[in-house]
Amino acid sequence: MKSSMVFALLFAASPVFAGIHEEWWNLTYVENVNPDGLFERRVIGVNNTWPPPAVDVSANDSLVLHVSNSLDKLATIHHHGMFFNSTSWMDGALMVSECGIPPGGSFDYVVPINSSGQHGTYWWHAHAKGEYVDGLRGPLTIHPTVEAHEYDAEFTVVLGDWYHDEHSVLLDQFINIANPGGAEPVPDSALIYFAQNGTYLAPLSGTASGAVGFNNNASLPFEAGKTYRLRVVNTSAFAMFFFWIDGHDMRIIEVDGIDVEESPIDLISLTVAQRYSVLVTARNDTNVSNWAIHANMDTDMFDTVPDTLNPNVTSSVIYASSASTTNLGFIDEYVTVNDTSLVPIDVQSPPESTKTIELEVIFDTMDDGTNHAMFNQITYNSPKVPAIFSELSLGNNATVQSAYGPLSFVVDHLEVVDIVIKNGDAGKHPFHLHGHAPWIVGRSDDYTSDDPILNPPIQEGQVNPIRRDTVHVPSGGSATLRVIADNPGRGHIEWHLEVGLAIQLIEAPLIAQERSTGRVPQKMYDNCQVLNDPYSGNAAGHAEATDLSGLTLGPYPQKLGWHPKGIGAMAGCVLTALLGMLSVVWYSMGGGLTDEEIEHEVREQISAKEKKGRLFGLLRPKRVET
Repeated sequence: MKSSMVFALLFAASPVFAGIHEEWWNLTYVENVNPDGLFERRVIGVNNTWPPPAVDVSANDSLVLHVSNSLDKLATIHHHGMFFNSTSWMDGALMVSECGIPPGGSFDYVVPINSSGQHGTYWWHAHAKGEYVDGLRGPLTIHPTVEAHEYDAEFTVVLGDWYHDEHSVLLDQFINIANPGGAEPVPDSALIYFAQNGTYLAPLSGTASGAVGFNNNASLPFEAGKTYRLRVVNTSAFAMFFFWIDGHDMRIIEVDGIDVEESPIDLISLTVAQRYSVLVTARNDTNVSNWAIHANMDTDMFDTVPDTLNPNVTSSVIYASSASTTNLGFIDEYVTVNDTSLVPIDVQSPPESTKTIELEVIFDTMDDGTNHAMFNQITYNSPKVPAIFSELSLGNNATVQSAYGPLSFVVDHLEVVDIVIKNGDAGKHPFHLHGHAPWIVGRSDDYTSDDPILNPPIQEGQVNPIRRDTVHVPSGGSATLRVIADNPGRGHIEWHLEVGLAIQLIEAPLIAQERSTGRVPQKMYDNCQVLNDPYSGNAAGHAEATDLSGLTLGPYPQKLGWHPKGIGAMAGCVLTALLGMLSVVWYSMGGGLTDEEIEHEVREQISAKEKKGRLFGLLRPKRVET
């Protein structure tokens, strides 16, 4: 029997309740998985299978995910890009919205899609302990009643990087004094595979065993003259991808769940967690040929490119099984999508901002010898109490920003906030804001520049700029995201989250308290108890808002320059050297001694040396009898 609390939540969140799409998942280890054909390894799957489910739902339904955890560690599931308005405890972000599902435990996630107004291309993934690096991830497609664009059929294209070692091993190598430069683990290979209507496509006949086709064993069946929608999702932990199809034109029609006007493009760039839908019209050739599909990782992001790594994978569009495949090879130049040029179909113009939060990204070697990421010179550490539970339990003190720990920002209900992300790192980075699809109201190529061409000022009064939940910021550049704080309770490349690149945005805490009354499932608190995690009070678990004793902080940036101990040590060295030089000069000048005194001192030194012998007296000179 399913919990009545689940259905109470559904009806409370769904005034136009239509239906329930239910999934029953048991999180399990799956042995001997080998999607790249290079190495068998253990992964995390669902119901003893991998890859985990591709989920297809209607925008009129609520998704209920019944999760049991058969792993030997806690787990969570996050539905990336979903709003969870006023039910942010369902978001699945570890120690932000929940304590996690303990080993042997369970939890029912309710995703109120039908009241969110959302549709399009999304994905789900684990949001704890790096488990999505080990395979716990999959696409999520939400179909509206009427699509904004016409097409004959659709496929989901899943891109991802792939590691042969488990996340725990890689993490130990990454956060290590032997890696002071912070070089991220480089993937062992890239993956591309396909799904349609919630089912993964099988491999090409005669090419591989198994139920799912990967890379050169995967294909998309095209019929001449038909138009296909391809929903392309980057599920990587680290790698950015470039995607294109030889011999075919593409038109972008969706960005991170936002329908946009058709925009022709030759190739699309997808940083981690980004999604695009493109329309592709099949060829109608007399001489039929199949065509290569390319998915190339951006190796500029890697500190090194191992000789064993093939960063470029291909699959194919199949018109006829007997036809040969045309592969046009490499392209002249990779370019990133200019997403600010895309025009949403649903026109929404941002109001003027009332608050600005500036965040500068820096990576550096810290005082403990490891490399960490920082916003504004501070590295993020998870609180002891999930931020949502702090917000709901602190009463009037929930508005005290410091109660949530460093890198937490409290904003008022319906406040219009500009979040300015400045990338001071040498690498490019994706940033994801949970619970929102913010407007991108500004970009700069050099946020330190006074040149308005390189660093243009924000223009107010913009009409319908692009909205998306995951934004790519190149090195030295910036992006300004504008968001209305209309989601009470809300608050990210996987490797960078692990080393502290995160903030918390706490929206309208007092209103969140009002709306949460009687709605947070008791099971969430029970799971915290099983895990011995507190679930009330501030970030450190204390009733007093400002008492953060016991909260993990740091590591901190190294303090360069002269410090008292260093100054003292240097002064001692200089003094010793000075005395030594004075002694040499004094002796060279005779030191005030007579010739007889000097000869006597030399003879005494020779005699003492003979008595002592070599090697500290262990070997003495033999006496010679005369």
